Amino acid sequence: MLPPLFRPLILDMTKAHVLIVDDEQDILELLEITLSRMGIGCRASMDVAGAKRLLASNQFDLCLTDMCLPDGTGIDLVQHIAQQYAELPVAVITAHGNMETAVAAMKAGAFDFVAKPVDLAILRRLVESALRLSGTGTQEDPTATSSAQGGLVGESPKMHELRRLIAKLARSQAPVFISGESGTGKELAARLIHSQGPRKEGAFVPVNCGAIPHDLVESELFGHMKGSFTGAVSAKQGLFQAAEGGTLFLDEVADLPLDMQVKLLRAIQEKSVRSVGAQHEIPVDVRIISASHRDLNKQVEKQAFRQDLFYRINVIELQMPPLRDRPEDVPLLAERILDRIARQSGGPKPEIAPSAIAALRHYSFPGNVRELENILERAIALKEGGHIDAEDLYLPQAVPIADLPASPGEEQPLEDYLEEVERQAIINALETTRWNRTAAAKRLGMTLRSLRYRLSKLDID
Repeated sequence: MLPPLFRPLILDMTKAHVLIVDDEQDILELLEITLSRMGIGCRASMDVAGAKRLLASNQFDLCLTDMCLPDGTGIDLVQHIAQQYAELPVAVITAHGNMETAVAAMKAGAFDFVAKPVDLAILRRLVESALRLSGTGTQEDPTATSSAQGGLVGESPKMHELRRLIAKLARSQAPVFISGESGTGKELAARLIHSQGPRKEGAFVPVNCGAIPHDLVESELFGHMKGSFTGAVSAKQGLFQAAEGGTLFLDEVADLPLDMQVKLLRAIQEKSVRSVGAQHEIPVDVRIISASHRDLNKQVEKQAFRQDLFYRINVIELQMPPLRDRPEDVPLLAERILDRIARQSGGPKPEIAPSAIAALRHYSFPGNVRELENILERAIALKEGGHIDAEDLYLPQAVPIADLPASPGEEQPLEDYLEEVERQAIINALETTRWNRTAAAKRLGMTLRSLRYRLSKLDID
């Protein structure tokens, strides 16, 4: 006679249903008891073949699968579900400390993972997140996705593909690494991934890793106890704790010092943090999204970034296209920027002439969308009247071709090549203005603050 767990079960379609796949009886019973206490119905299988049969004849809201099964692996099942039941989230149960397997599963399309021995509190949070994703309980507004995507302006093929990828990434809990040049909208993409996913009710906590003094990074990320160091007059919550249930966005993650990279790796792998001065770790439930304008592969080769951390945060990479690769989006972007400027100023929206649009479309925008904003804001500030012509735009003069590298070398990443182009353009402007930074910033069509940032970033003395 079959044990109670495997007797035929008439599914109650008014509540959520989970498929459990594991060949260990005690694990199956533990998961069933935990889920039943949450009011969730379960079906179970001890192998991949049985799981496929149940999937074909039932509708589930989540699948929990072990990695090691008699007739295959959890990744085999993840791939099958991704192909046949794309809307069904899958979470894998991995051996303790086996992060390579967890990362491989998420690359294959798994929603998240939980390690053995199963922490029931972590399991319950995972299940709740997955059920929110599948729409069980609260029906989401079908227009929510399109409205949330409104911040990514553009109708070019690259932008349509970017929006599609963001919607796909929002359905996973896998760490995402967003690459791209400065000014391409990496934080905006991170916010959209958060706002379209199951954590949208939680906090989105952005942190610029390069802006935190090195001796304060650990305290900022993990918090500290009162009296743990000189100046710690009270306890402070860290950014990991502030992002509990939501998303932590680590911008310019390549700027983290190496000693903090080790601690960040442990926090991500163990899903727990220890405040400075504390005796024990506390569990945290956050999704990690990171970004950098630097080539992290090159940083790893230079031993400036830990390979194991890169492997952990770069489960899925999202590349932001530079503005020069989508010139057809410039007119729409310009109109949106002018709309925003008019709302902020309370005045009428300036009109932009076709000649000005044509000039902008042929400009290379080394500073991307941020530079387009600066150019239009400057034109409005200096223009008398509400009409912007081509001659009202200050587009920085091109750097002489002879002064530029001919092209990126075989071993030179495009980002490094573009940094060298930017460096020479800034130096030329400074030399032309006899190193008057204010005049050089105007000549380059950027703010003085932006120029100072670039001087620091490019190490120009």
